[in-house]
Amino acid sequence: MKQPITYLLAGILWIMPLAAKAALTIEITGGVEGALPIAVVPFDTSRLSSKLPVDLAEIVASDLNRSGVLKSMNRSELPANPHYSNQVQYARWRSVGQDYLVVGRVLEKSAGLYTIEFQLLDVLKQKQLLGRSMPARKRNLRSRAHQISDYIYEQITGTRGAFNTRIAFVRAQKDAARKYVLQVADTDGFNAQNVLESDEPIMSPSWSPDGKSLAYVSFENERPEIYIQHLATARRSKVAGFRGLNSAPSWSPDGKFLALVLSKDGSPDIYTLNTATKRLKRLTTHRAIDTEPVWASDGKTIIFTSDRAGSPQLYQVNVDGGKPKRVTFEGRYNTAASLSPDGKYIAMVHGEQGQYKIAQYERETGNLTVLTDSTLDESPSFSPNGKMVLYASTRGNRGYLYAVSIDGRAKHRLSDQAGDIREPVWGPFESK
Repeated sequence: MKQPITYLLAGILWIMPLAAKAALTIEITGGVEGALPIAVVPFDTSRLSSKLPVDLAEIVASDLNRSGVLKSMNRSELPANPHYSNQVQYARWRSVGQDYLVVGRVLEKSAGLYTIEFQLLDVLKQKQLLGRSMPARKRNLRSRAHQISDYIYEQITGTRGAFNTRIAFVRAQKDAARKYVLQVADTDGFNAQNVLESDEPIMSPSWSPDGKSLAYVSFENERPEIYIQHLATARRSKVAGFRGLNSAPSWSPDGKFLALVLSKDGSPDIYTLNTATKRLKRLTTHRAIDTEPVWASDGKTIIFTSDRAGSPQLYQVNVDGGKPKRVTFEGRYNTAASLSPDGKYIAMVHGEQGQYKIAQYERETGNLTVLTDSTLDESPSFSPNGKMVLYASTRGNRGYLYAVSIDGRAKHRLSDQAGDIREPVWGPFESK
């Protein structure tokens, strides 16, 4: 684990072995008592001219399992394989303890063009809750499966699903030509795409509110500088290359500003940058280290980390100016804030007795709840629906991606074939 000051400087110069192209897979680390049982029957593909490259039902079942709210039935235990609601014998599904059932089929319109149909059924009430038909192409079948998961999750819980969003993270490989890779992937880790490859460290990725761009720190010019890169075109621009430290970019909710850390005027302080005019505004002036700024959802305040009280704690400052106010008091180490979309909670790294865990802080009450049980966790990031927290955890000499539910009961790992992954950030809901 990084020492406090090094951590506050955003973990500069971490170097870890990693296979840059390795696929991520899901490993469920434990079940959740009280999760609602749901069975997802394999979709009927018997009418297709060729086999699909993905198993839609398997993707849906895995998504729902990771939510912590729903528990999908093991496929080997399914009592039947219906594909239409009129084929369902509800008594059979009640006898195996299922509350919900998903059935579906895939029809072929032409080569590589499909129609996916599915139904969500309430087993106890013996009725259909949801039925949809959607077009799909071979290249977006995974996305369609995540969409189905979102529809099902929202129908059952009343909360928008976040399975069909994206995550970004930094990978490093010790012996490859390009040692550092910034990647974007689906929330289950598949479809990983390289955004930037570099011989020098890449750090602190931050999603724009529309999900179309990433801001990040690159050392490609042998010093930390901040870039913005448009994902669809790969077009990028340097927005901060001042003398000293340029670090920890964070987008404002309206996408017009970045909060960032600069040391050009002395010690590291928090600034805002108008991305259109390039106008800077300094928000903190202190001899201590101020870093890791994140915007509140109202765009009026910024939460940041500072060691001005002698140990790393979270503070809040108004973007219009004023004296920063300390936010956290429990424990001697609280860093790396991520705010929930509704602004009510802060996920953070909470350190006690040499152990660093992900915790959730309720802003109104001041209650702090530790969510993880490992010892070297970092970089928490809320899902856009506020129901999960993505983070990195060091096991041995490697980092892995994990996600935990906001009540701490459900946890899963995104594991890779070999290597080390750091600094994950969960992307926003993107406009349709």
